[in-house]
Amino acid sequence: MIRLPGADGALRSHEPRREPARFTPGGPALASRVVFSAAHVVADPYADTTPDGPAAVDWDATLAFRRHLWSHGLGVAEAMDTAQRGMGLDWAGAAELIRRSAAEARAAGGRIACGVGTDQLTAPGAGLPQVRAAYEEQLALVEESGAQAILMASRALAAAARGPEDYLGVYGHLLRQAAEPVILHWLGPMFDPALEGYWGSADLDAATDTFLEVVRAHPDKIDGIKVSLLDADREVALRRRLPDGVRCYTGDDFHYPELIGGDERGFSHALLGIFDPLGPLAAEAVRILDTGDTDGFRELLDPTVALSRHLFRAPTRYYKTGVVFLAWLSGHQSHFTMVGGLQSARSLPHLALAYEQADELGLFPDPALAETRMKQLLTLHGVTQ
Repeated sequence: MIRLPGADGALRSHEPRREPARFTPGGPALASRVVFSAAHVVADPYADTTPDGPAAVDWDATLAFRRHLWSHGLGVAEAMDTAQRGMGLDWAGAAELIRRSAAEARAAGGRIACGVGTDQLTAPGAGLPQVRAAYEEQLALVEESGAQAILMASRALAAAARGPEDYLGVYGHLLRQAAEPVILHWLGPMFDPALEGYWGSADLDAATDTFLEVVRAHPDKIDGIKVSLLDADREVALRRRLPDGVRCYTGDDFHYPELIGGDERGFSHALLGIFDPLGPLAAEAVRILDTGDTDGFRELLDPTVALSRHLFRAPTRYYKTGVVFLAWLSGHQSHFTMVGGLQSARSLPHLALAYEQADELGLFPDPALAETRMKQLLTLHGVTQ
């Protein structure tokens, strides 16, 4: 038995599961959907650093977690916001992460796509030429590493652009020089407030039209789009307007089962931060879907939505804290420390509920270890058992 604090300040009792997670590595390759897990980074807990200093990464543990995802058949979306790009991980750290993970992917035979942004522009006031050059530098590094490129939304572009034509110009310039088809990423302001009004308008209908204008002008250079707006109806409407051959990768951590399951007119593939803690379960669910059993897929994946909605609740950008917390409880890293000190971004009651929900889903490979670590954290915060 473990006593957990609630948001009301009261303690409640929880009886932990005793059976380990039943999802094991291996199994047939995922066939009906392309599925990426956006993966977190593991901080070096012994580094003498500060929240605004360069990120100190435990490379062994970070790469081991990627091998864990590949072993279950998932692709890895690297150096994305889940890896704390712009929230603790600077461009120098991201560049090293891309190089190391791409090399590890080649060795493991794993699929990898890496984020391309402009976060080396740390001073305000960058103009469009500087934005283009920053994107070009990162695109070249990703392509040289042998990974697929994900063109991420840019804070610097959002600040410099004066209207839709600036987005059309920058993205058109990049897509014309991309060596291989890329994934185009639309990250909503709930994930990063600095991206408000992306694509040149705060009106989402107008922004969608500009986004689609980019896609339709360069369908041969776009493998797919990744949409992170937490709006299922808008995603469905958007994917129905895509040119033939361009995939829609859902980034909706609130509605992913229904979007991946699809309807009579299509479905979404997946590129999701929640598939970091849910990786093995998500892979098993997609294998069920591969057999044509949509009901079985939903039966396995639907119960995970409550946990995902909890981890991604507002302020949504702090979901990384819960993701790393669950990785620690699951034994994928030896500590609950994050780059930039982001382990402090969620409250103890928030983390306690995340533990309880994950335990009830049977996510922990070693429930006893998860219980012990949860009790250690509670004791540290003065909650006696």
